[in-house]
Amino acid sequence: MPTRLRPTAPIASDAILVGDPGRALLLAQELLGQPKMSNHARGLWGYSGTTPAGCGLTIQSTGMGGPSAALVLGELAGLGVRRAIRVGTCTAFDACVGLGDLLIASEAVARGGSASSFGLELGESATPDPSLTEALEAALAGQSSLRVVASFDALPESRERGPGEAAGDMQTAPLLASARLLGLHVAALLIVAEASGAMLDKDDLEQAERRAGRAARTVLST
Repeated sequence: MPTRLRPTAPIASDAILVGDPGRALLLAQELLGQPKMSNHARGLWGYSGTTPAGCGLTIQSTGMGGPSAALVLGELAGLGVRRAIRVGTCTAFDACVGLGDLLIASEAVARGGSASSFGLELGESATPDPSLTEALEAALAGQSSLRVVASFDALPESRERGPGEAAGDMQTAPLLASARLLGLHVAALLIVAEASGAMLDKDDLEQAERRAGRAARTVLST
């Protein structure tokens, strides 16, 4: 039985995962008809409802960092979730990636030691579900790019990264590695919220969150 999530509404088999509880609320209001709060334990706000296509969907915050996200994913699996898309933020490493861009993870490289708890050693990568990834590309129709991301336990000023790693975050690699262990279908869609020392402002971030959330909803409604 789950010990961190205390569902107060049914959990759907499809979920959108976000780190920030505020983003969970924003997307619940944007994506769901008559959303009901499905979890508020430990500040991990979650919402369940129905999409315009008539499909059940849960939007669940996971907290900060890979270990928290992986723990929440494990509990969601116990509650019946089988497919999930992470909608999160990242920091650009590649000059070709700009603020507000949407990146679909083609793979996520472990650059933090916590990923070893999920069978992923430093420098190894986890891959997302190919069907969900291809569907995200189709849903965004040229409005995103497929990129390698690196996942850290923290994002220091000086970052060790490998060639081809376009951006960094704190969740995707452990989350995908955990999904593999759990037998779940998980993909990741990231918003570039920081690039060259500049931060995406609040209004632009919310617009990008809505755009990413709508794409994730489209994929999970099929």
